[in-house]
Amino acid sequence: METKEINAKYDVWLNAENMHRDSRNWLSELEFAKDEELFLDDLIKSYTLQLIDSKHFAESKKVIDKLSKIQKETDALLEIVKNHEKGLSIMVDGINEFDKEKAFKNKHVKLIINVKNFLDRYKTIKTELFTVVKGVLKEGKQKRLLE
Repeated sequence: METKEINAKYDVWLNAENMHRDSRNWLSELEFAKDEELFLDDLIKSYTLQLIDSKHFAESKKVIDKLSKIQKETDALLEIVKNHEKGLSIMVDGINEFDKEKAFKNKHVKLIINVKNFLDRYKTIKTELFTVVKGVLKEGKQKRLLE
């Protein structure tokens, strides 16, 4: 994951309360993505035979590989966000550690970008998988109609 350097001033709205809210939202979205990944795995298992059919094999393998890779990223990002949430104490401990607080805010800004990019990629992969499965279902329906 690459992050781009941002020169904007976020100090105004990056307070402990907003960062806590962001972190809780990210945790919620990532936990939901993990649950959704279980559903997607079951979907793949349900249509394995059709997905490995020679007509759909290359496309479905590519999408399934992407899904497998992003599942690992979900776990890693979830841990990063959990640790970030725990680190919020530096912002509310009452001790003025400007360098540490600034570093924490910079880390938060990078997480904003990383989580957004991750969720965008995740949605794209999910759409690709649904498109492949939809094609398999349509093909199966057409075969049944011809019989």
